[in-house]
Amino acid sequence: MASQEVDALDRKLLQALELDGRAPFSRIGEALGVSDQTVARRFRRLRTAAGLRVTGVADDARLGRDAWIVRLGCTPNVAERLAAALARRPDTQYVDLLSGGTEVMCAMLPRSRRERDELLLERLQRTPRVTSVSAHCILHPFFGGPMGWLRKTDALTPAEEAALRPPPAAPAAGPVALDASDEALLAALRRDGRAGIGELRAATGLSAAVVARRLEALRSTGVLYFAVEYDREPLGQAVEAMCWLTVAPHALAETGRAVAEHREVRFAAAVTGRANLAVLVLCRTTADLYRYLSERLGALTGVGSVETTLTLRRVKDLTWPAY
Repeated sequence: MASQEVDALDRKLLQALELDGRAPFSRIGEALGVSDQTVARRFRRLRTAAGLRVTGVADDARLGRDAWIVRLGCTPNVAERLAAALARRPDTQYVDLLSGGTEVMCAMLPRSRRERDELLLERLQRTPRVTSVSAHCILHPFFGGPMGWLRKTDALTPAEEAALRPPPAAPAAGPVALDASDEALLAALRRDGRAGIGELRAATGLSAAVVARRLEALRSTGVLYFAVEYDREPLGQAVEAMCWLTVAPHALAETGRAVAEHREVRFAAAVTGRANLAVLVLCRTTADLYRYLSERLGALTGVGSVETTLTLRRVKDLTWPAY
């Protein structure tokens, strides 16, 4: 799908879906001043040509779970198989091939300390031809998760955004506990965030009324949000890179807030490890990436060093964790 084929209405639709992944086409059409048939047609075209997909994502921070970014160094002949195996795991949200095919990076959300230790201390360490394992716990998010990158495109006018934005979540005071029915509902929405109530009823075995009630409860507490997956190249964002910043501790919060405002930044969080700020960047070309690194990141006084790795291929993308 060529860049010129993604017009202003396509961009508005993408941003509208990021605001509310389950918004009816009629509501989107009314806000954008077009018919619901036009919205449905554009949705189908973007789904076919740009891989558009709306996915329900659980905000694990609301469930009291820690998120991790794991870097795996490996031999080139095993990287693709390792990435594919990680992508099949239900506890991975994001899997990338990096660094000439010798590094795999993923965002992982272990559901318990036992699962974390089994994965990080045993399984990955014993994987043949994995040469290094580096795990970084996400300590504090500055941008990512429910805060989607598409809002930075400013495709929607303030009035359109106000008409489409759902009511704000009212998070519970402590971690939310899920039961088996909630887990089944989240699993169905992970497959298709726009699945109808009838489809969700069939997938969970619950009545339509219970599905609707539980869906509303998950959204209103902030446990459930919706991510928009799509090919970024048609939007002129062909270069994706992960930047690992070493920042003076006293400047970490200020630097994190500053990079979160950068248009190029899709995800930013304070993390454990030698580099203490992880930043995912989207740029049009490698020349633009160079300018971003040298002029924008380079202008931040708290940054001591930056390690940059280019994304070769995205294997799985359920957006970056929000924790």
